[in-house]
Amino acid sequence: MSALEEAWTVSRLARTVKQRVEQDFPATWVRGELVGLKRYPSGHLYFGLRDDLAKVDCTIWRSVAARLKTPLEDGMEVFALGTPSVWEERTALRFNIVQVLPAAAVGTAAQAVERTRQALLADGLLDPGRKRPLPPFPRRIALITSVAGAAVRDVITVARRRWPGIEVVVIGATVQGDAAPAELVAALELLPRIPDVDLCIIGRGGGAKEDLAAFNDEAVCRAIAAAPVPIVSAVGHEVDVTLADLVADVRAATPSQAAEFAIPERAEVARRAASLESALGGAMRTLVTRRQERLDRTRERMGAALLQRLRQQERRVHAVRVALPAALERHVRRPRERLAALGARLEPAVERRLARARAAVERQAAALHALSPVAVLGRGYAMARDETGRVLRQVADLSAGTRFTLRVSDGEVPARTLENP
Repeated sequence: MSALEEAWTVSRLARTVKQRVEQDFPATWVRGELVGLKRYPSGHLYFGLRDDLAKVDCTIWRSVAARLKTPLEDGMEVFALGTPSVWEERTALRFNIVQVLPAAAVGTAAQAVERTRQALLADGLLDPGRKRPLPPFPRRIALITSVAGAAVRDVITVARRRWPGIEVVVIGATVQGDAAPAELVAALELLPRIPDVDLCIIGRGGGAKEDLAAFNDEAVCRAIAAAPVPIVSAVGHEVDVTLADLVADVRAATPSQAAEFAIPERAEVARRAASLESALGGAMRTLVTRRQERLDRTRERMGAALLQRLRQQERRVHAVRVALPAALERHVRRPRERLAALGARLEPAVERRLARARAAVERQAAALHALSPVAVLGRGYAMARDETGRVLRQVADLSAGTRFTLRVSDGEVPARTLENP
């Protein structure tokens, strides 16, 4: 694919820029001169903020504009808290403002807060990418607030209504005054020692802006960032944004809203579970039906395939049965002919072999007869043997009274020596 075919549309480019800008930039204080202020009948305010080198278009929505304590005028130098965005139709940068302070009204405390924010920003503690998601079903929640404040009652009330079985562990701490930062840090450092805590809510109810100073303290903000569990910050009301809100994983406008963010609603979970159960049951039924249909089709195909295979085997067996006798006849004919030829040759060969053997036997018999003592006896000789069969060859063997057998050519004659020779 060529580079031209992969080209983006203008709307895709504008949408992507808008998403990147809104994701990568947290709420930020900007100082500048207010120019070109316009008030629309809808209640929204549009103007620009500029310094010596740059200008940015700004918007204050009606809900924020209605709460402004100081009227805005062209040429006024202000501190504006907001988040950058992009107007997609013109791919123009806009700064959506949620709080405005005239520069003349910003004292030493505000400047200290800004220095702290810059330090936290430099260390990456305001980076949206480090924020942790809240656990979907927490079992134990820690609440850091004043035990005498309404925040404890509000959180427990919401917890009991949304998920009765959840446990709320309250860690008491002063939330305003000089001692508040140290107590809040000490409370946050207790979190690792409490077993099975899934998340923590830290905050207080509404109050004057100066009452929220502890939640702009650098030590408190760094303790929130170092907490081992996700932190929900619930400080003041919606218009009050503290540094603790920016460092925390989730910001809520009030402690009650923080509890709603942190704790699932049992009835809603039950409805979702019922819906999922119904969907799962339907999906399982659909899956079973599809699998059954597939099994039926497979069974039919296997039956047809097996029947076809069986018929093919039957045809092969029939063909073999028809061809077998002729094949056997062809296979046996040549050995039979060869066996007949061998039989015809075998009988004369046996006769010749027997004739040769018979002649050899006759020759051997003749030679044997010529050497046989019987043949010698036939020529008029006789052979004497004593009672043990020993041949008597000398006169000394025939003393007076010796009994012996005299073998002649046609038999044996018993004899006895009458006197010594």
